Amino acid sequence: MKKKVVLAFSGGLDTSYCAIYLSKKLNLEVHAVIVNTGGFTEKEIDEIELKAKSLGVKSFTCIDETKNYYEKVIKYLVFGNVLKNNTYPLSVSAERVSQATAIANYAKELNADFVAHGSTGAGNDQVRFDAIFNILIPEIKVMTPIRDNKLSREQEINFLKENGIVINVEKAKYSINKGIWGTSVGGKETLTSNLTLPEDAYPSPATKRTVKEIELYFEKGELLELDGQTFAHSTEAIQALELIAAPYGIGRDIHVGDTIIGIKGRVGFEAAAALITIKAHHALEKHTLTKLQLIIKDQQAMWYGNWLHEGLFLDPVMRDFENYFESTQKNVTGKVFVRLSPFLFSIIGIESKHDLMSNKFGSYGEMNNSWTGEDVKGFTKIMSNQMSIYHQVNKVE
Repeated sequence: MKKKVVLAFSGGLDTSYCAIYLSKKLNLEVHAVIVNTGGFTEKEIDEIELKAKSLGVKSFTCIDETKNYYEKVIKYLVFGNVLKNNTYPLSVSAERVSQATAIANYAKELNADFVAHGSTGAGNDQVRFDAIFNILIPEIKVMTPIRDNKLSREQEINFLKENGIVINVEKAKYSINKGIWGTSVGGKETLTSNLTLPEDAYPSPATKRTVKEIELYFEKGELLELDGQTFAHSTEAIQALELIAAPYGIGRDIHVGDTIIGIKGRVGFEAAAALITIKAHHALEKHTLTKLQLIIKDQQAMWYGNWLHEGLFLDPVMRDFENYFESTQKNVTGKVFVRLSPFLFSIIGIESKHDLMSNKFGSYGEMNNSWTGEDVKGFTKIMSNQMSIYHQVNKVE
């Protein structure tokens, strides 16, 4: 009997190459698995299944991890307001954890001999997938045909042509990864330091030209309502927000960062719902958390985002961060008002019963109800005392 390999399959160029290579060159029984993290419709999944079967795989399986992905990862990215380098909502790096975990569990169920993925040797995903597999299924060997054979996209296209598989060359120009937390776009422009992606590289056309105001409702830090409509789960609210905001061209950018393997890299992305959710949530937090809560949480969120990005999600310290983030959300409940415009959005304001900006304690820049002028004189003298001593001792101008 042929040995079994579970292939992490997306239907793109790289995984199409892997399906043919593993079956025809290595004579393995290929079981293709796609993990849906909220970016695919049923129609798209059906099309990917047809693609997999046309490549001769033994079986095709779709595992829906959308809600689990939210509960284990996205929720904490929102609680932490995590944006890598103040730009990128970790659209792809975050979902790789859920995808790799689901594939590892499936490989164990199938009693597979190998597990394979289509990562190249120059990106972050190879480390993320390998790390999860090494931790969860160390007994199953990992195969990476693209990385091991050091292939260019042109070489992959030619190999598939030789095996009777026609590839849409125009479509293959861009590598697209789609999930509920955003879509990444890689192409020739992102390999440079100066070029931007063309309009047609983005999956969501920017068609809206009018201004629209929307209302988001968070309960203990989780998005549950949109324009008065209550959703059973936050994933549904996020997906509804994406449908509204993506046609404005909101959430597009190019992230520049340090890869796990030590080189600089660029990736384009569109993540309308992710960016709006994070910024709206952060605005609500600025009204409902104390100064020290905000300072400490910002610091921890930076580390959480960095380590998630670098494939260290299964380290127990990440659960410690998550427990802290959860504890800060007790009073992060209320409405956030957002204005959508072509290619941008702005936060108008918030309403919350936990708003610490309550005017019964004073109005900034106008009046106070909690202290006297003499209180301020004494406070200022004590606060500045050490600095005053320093300047007098050192006679600093």
